[in-house]
Amino acid sequence: MTILESKSRFVVVILLTLHAGMLAWAATRFSPTVDETAHLPAGMTHWLYGRYELYAVNPPLVRMVAAIPVLFLDPELPQMAASDRPYMRREFPIARDFIKANGTSSMVLYTVGRWACIPFSLLGGYVCYRWAATIFGTKAGLFSLSLWCFSPTVLANAQMLTPDTGAAGLGIAAFYLFRCWLHRPNWDLTIVTGAALGLALLTKFTWVIVCLLWPAIWYFHWRRNRPTERNGESPVDRAPTTAESSQSFRRGAIQLTVIGIVALYVVNIFYAFDGSFRRLGDFEFVSYALGGSLDSPTSGNRFRGTVLGELPVPVPDNFVLGIDVQKRDFERGFRSYLLGEWKNGGWWYYYLVALIVKVPIGAWILLGLAVYVRCASSGRNERILDDVLLLGPAVTIFVLVSSQAGFSHHMRYVFPAFPFVFIWMSQVFAQPGRVLKKVSGAAWAWFVVSSLCYFPHSLSYFNEWTGGPRGGHRVLVDSNIDWGQGALLLKEWLDRHPEARPLGLAYFGGFDPRVLGLEFRLPPEGPTSADDLHRDHAELGPRPGWYAISVSTLRGHHYRLPTGTGDLNYIGREAFTYFQEFEPVATAGYSIYIYHLRRDEVNRVRERLGLSPFDATKTEIRDDEKK
Repeated sequence: MTILESKSRFVVVILLTLHAGMLAWAATRFSPTVDETAHLPAGMTHWLYGRYELYAVNPPLVRMVAAIPVLFLDPELPQMAASDRPYMRREFPIARDFIKANGTSSMVLYTVGRWACIPFSLLGGYVCYRWAATIFGTKAGLFSLSLWCFSPTVLANAQMLTPDTGAAGLGIAAFYLFRCWLHRPNWDLTIVTGAALGLALLTKFTWVIVCLLWPAIWYFHWRRNRPTERNGESPVDRAPTTAESSQSFRRGAIQLTVIGIVALYVVNIFYAFDGSFRRLGDFEFVSYALGGSLDSPTSGNRFRGTVLGELPVPVPDNFVLGIDVQKRDFERGFRSYLLGEWKNGGWWYYYLVALIVKVPIGAWILLGLAVYVRCASSGRNERILDDVLLLGPAVTIFVLVSSQAGFSHHMRYVFPAFPFVFIWMSQVFAQPGRVLKKVSGAAWAWFVVSSLCYFPHSLSYFNEWTGGPRGGHRVLVDSNIDWGQGALLLKEWLDRHPEARPLGLAYFGGFDPRVLGLEFRLPPEGPTSADDLHRDHAELGPRPGWYAISVSTLRGHHYRLPTGTGDLNYIGREAFTYFQEFEPVATAGYSIYIYHLRRDEVNRVRERLGLSPFDATKTEIRDDEKK
């Protein structure tokens, strides 16, 4: 072992320890996000009842890991009635009941569940180091690990118990083992690679693409390395060479098949073989692609009555139905937001724009340098397999996600591609040349500093092109900036500012913040159309007072909002966008803006909106009459 290798192990331990500490602390700072609220109780039902229909649109591994330590705390779990309608997404009302039943202690439950998922991120970082060090050297490996540890996208997702970090960590681990198997195809690696692939498939359906990618990559590798006749050999020598080539092909094909079989076995184990080997024709699908109806919940099956319909499906039925429901969501589409515009459906370039504004500028410089270095490399063919293994899945994930244009909401959908790109970019740090080293070092420093400037608010990170998180909502909303994570921060702010009561709150999240002790009411709705101007203007906002508005709601996100009385109601799509006319006096993180509206500025805005001036006397009389 060289001195550099010895020191590198110490640095790896330090970086991973620091990364784990950052995630553990950040996990205590934020309220559970929209999807987190449902993942945890769904994972508990998998263990307690052996049922997998909740949150079927994602495989169960990560939420089952998150639920393990939580179960030892003996929380209350609402009863779950049976249902034959998988598209109803019952996990979200159950999540609200779960948080209501456990009260303020539910925040501790979600924090513990988040801590249980930190190893997924540590695995992803370690594989980044090992793979980059293997092909580019130890120094490149350390830089690849540092890109993972300080990436705002990694820090944002790894502090939550959602499946995205598990998909990225186990996905890159499976591909690294597949690479080892390609170079040394033996039975031990065959079994281990198959098990790793099975675990990756249990994180997100994204990795179903492996069914096409791995056979193609294996065949590409075999074609490049198969035994062939050498220059100068006589035709007599060709027969043994052909036989050896055929034998290597058969051995590789058999082992690749075993990898798939082991992966399927692992998937079935986690579902307890629930509904496995059911005939394809016996399923009731709701997506149009598989035979359902696009405009109604009517189910169907386009394979019924065909030869394919007689085939047994070697995965659990909820694995298949999860893909079906997810496909139906993309087919039906939802309202999406990009660059200040809302529309039904999505944009093919949404994820490209999201990456441009959500990834640190330093990373883009490093990517450009990596492309330059690779194109200028003299030994291009020597690392062609690693180029395919790293860029192939990254590009495939990006193209696959971009092609699902039914809605465009979450940049995290392309997160599993990140570790592949980090490893490929690290080749920059293995190159000689003083200028290149200085530029790459400066870009790396920019990357790290830009990310840490906003930590732990990494979920709301935007780079300097957008003016940081304060300008990010002009480009993206939802899980890209405000996913309901700010309720705890708002409670802390209110405890320090009792003068901000009574509070009007429009909270975009997955639970009623009254659980935290927050007392509030919905702000008055503003006019959203010309018809609203014919209503009694005293009922419409803006009005003087203290208000807290979630950034997603500020930009017009249509979602169920807690009313402050125990109900959750869908409010008009642009009911609270009039708050964009005012400057916030404070923020809870970067996801909730706090306003103190005074009468003079309220009346100026009301005049621009076509409303009569605010009259406190009439409003008080009207409020008394309502009481």
